[in-house]
Amino acid sequence: MKSIALLPGDGIGPEVIAEAKKVLAAVGAAYGREMTFESYPFGGAGIDECGDPYPEVTAAGIRRSSAILLGAVGGPRWDALPLEQRPERGILRLRADLDVYANLRPVRVHDVLLSYCPLRPELAKGTDLVIVRELTAGIYYGERGRSRANGEWQAYDTCTYTASQIERVVRAGFETAQKRRKILHSVDKANVMTTSGLWREIVGDLAPEYPDVKVHHLLIDNAAMQMMRSPSQFDVLVTENLFGDILSDEASMLAGSIGMIPSASLGPDVSLYEPIHGSAPDIAGLGLSNPIGTILSAAMMLRHSFGWEAEADAVEAAVFRVLEEGYRTRDMTKVGTEAVTTSEMGSLVAEEVLKMSAKVAG
Repeated sequence: MKSIALLPGDGIGPEVIAEAKKVLAAVGAAYGREMTFESYPFGGAGIDECGDPYPEVTAAGIRRSSAILLGAVGGPRWDALPLEQRPERGILRLRADLDVYANLRPVRVHDVLLSYCPLRPELAKGTDLVIVRELTAGIYYGERGRSRANGEWQAYDTCTYTASQIERVVRAGFETAQKRRKILHSVDKANVMTTSGLWREIVGDLAPEYPDVKVHHLLIDNAAMQMMRSPSQFDVLVTENLFGDILSDEASMLAGSIGMIPSASLGPDVSLYEPIHGSAPDIAGLGLSNPIGTILSAAMMLRHSFGWEAEADAVEAAVFRVLEEGYRTRDMTKVGTEAVTTSEMGSLVAEEVLKMSAKVAG
């Protein structure tokens, strides 16, 4: 029995989580897997219900769980709160609490979606990459503050990395590359930043331990350019927290929509799975959101936390089968074409999982 903690969060979060749960229920029915689900308040919903974006009831619940599936957090209704009390701080605290230091963000441009990519088809075709982002250190967790000096405000955010923090995520990058095409691009800013200098040194020190992996060092600005110039050259990219955040959002557009991209945040105990999109409060409750990123995050959970490879493969295949049949949510429809709702897309994927399993059984 696997217990899944659901953190629906805010905006479109509850909608996309509902569809992922629907697909997971289909997996359970098709493959005889037992899963339980428990929802907990988090983000803005945690503030509204408990006065804290990461309430103790939620922290206690996830410690009893096999894995966590998160929707999205934040929205303008909480923007007036001090920075440390906003919904997004709940995510940083959650990541630190679980020590989920390695964030995997796969981006694949399926042939059926080539026309949705902003690049020319011949540039985007064949793109299949994974960004491994360090998630629990760096500038998002460093000292920050404001003060007045010489009659004006000044502000600072500090980026700090220890050698051990870099080493463990770089090893995750190497190990991910070993399971794929064995090409690793390490992305840094070593020509300017001291932390990046240490990062590059450690990558170089570890490389002999992975002789089957070809290593390339790439500056972040060049990496961003190359992502648009020739994305298919990349297999695995490993980088620090801020760079990974920006680079993965850029890469997400290669797939046609940020709503398509899943992520897995892996740690020593309980791991966290979530789409990379935000809470999109402007479309919350309208059935316009794309649940595929969340559904594919659930597939990553089946693979990485539960070791259910066949089930994960089935969910991913079902998603692309539905896309091949021409179904699209509003974010991926073109002028004059009809979109399916968030709920309809989830149902289509769930039904496809059941159909596929029935064919195999037959």
